[in-house]
Amino acid sequence: MEEEARNLLTKAQTVVVKVGTSTLTYSNGKLNLNYIERIVRELADLKNQSKNVILVSSGAIGAGIGKLGLKKKPKTIPEKQAVAAVGQGMLIQVYEKLFGEYGHTVAQVLLTREDIINRKRYINSQNTLSALLKLGVIPIINENDTVAVEEIEFGDNDNLSALVASLINADLLINLSDIEGFYTSNPHINPEAELITFVEKITPDIENLASKTDSSLGTGGMKTKLQAAKIAINAGVSLVIASGQKQGIINKITRGEVTGTLFPAQAKALHSRKRWIAFCPTIQGSITVDKGAQKAVVKEGRSLLPSGILWVDGNFERGDTVRVLDEKGNEFARGLVNYSAKDLLKIKGERTKEIYNILGDESESEAIHRDNLVII
Repeated sequence: MEEEARNLLTKAQTVVVKVGTSTLTYSNGKLNLNYIERIVRELADLKNQSKNVILVSSGAIGAGIGKLGLKKKPKTIPEKQAVAAVGQGMLIQVYEKLFGEYGHTVAQVLLTREDIINRKRYINSQNTLSALLKLGVIPIINENDTVAVEEIEFGDNDNLSALVASLINADLLINLSDIEGFYTSNPHINPEAELITFVEKITPDIENLASKTDSSLGTGGMKTKLQAAKIAINAGVSLVIASGQKQGIINKITRGEVTGTLFPAQAKALHSRKRWIAFCPTIQGSITVDKGAQKAVVKEGRSLLPSGILWVDGNFERGDTVRVLDEKGNEFARGLVNYSAKDLLKIKGERTKEIYNILGDESESEAIHRDNLVII
């Protein structure tokens, strides 16, 4: 199974490569220019093979630290935004110069979570990236640190890279980190930790391993890398976590060599709109349903009706995204709700005829329509 999945990587036409801050910078926060030059050379070679290449790069704050001569990374959001504003131009200038030496054109694309949450902006971002790829340009993407705040930031470029890969229907996402891949425990602490080269499916056991492995590994830690893997594989994108310090690592992965950890794309990928519903909007609450409703949604592909709802949590409004939980509190679906939390509490457990009596004739018969419902 792994050999077959690795061989498929050789056919990947659209490749997203994510490089984290810990890989791009020295311990003092300043840019590692030798490393950046090596990564650019590998990506330029990939582009020379007539593949579409997208780079998701951290490092704006690191570049700003170097430019301003700061001794340490700033801690407050306004300071980080100011340093990023200085560093962003410098970073893209470095990339533009290096890629230009290999005859390739780059474009800077800065995103915030709002560009993904908002459906219209999501589609606009998708169209822009598609147009750049058609023009033969290499998009260099980063979170817009100069305006991002806690409420709208992605939190790390692991999730950003997975959302970008989903956005443009990539074939492969390569997550370059300061760690070899996904381990049975933290290899920085436990010398007997074993590298897992292939994760066919993300199970509860795998998620538990991520919790044990998580510490200072990489920018976002192993938990966020696993979150990114869920987004990618459900969008039909294979993900490889690998060490960015290895010479020729990108070439090795795209040749199908066994290196790092491979999470293969799921055979039944979600369609574009359902991907957006599942992973892009902020979750505003949850709905707990009975076994009958769960079966109707999962096994029969039906809409979620108010009659099957047991409880409602959160303060959401009509059109918000909510989790759908079983009786044990496990999430099995996500969707865009037709009612506010306040109204759902009034009609939970009620039949359609009673809903109209409680809320009026213009009420919806479904709490979440099947077209707006995604099985997780």
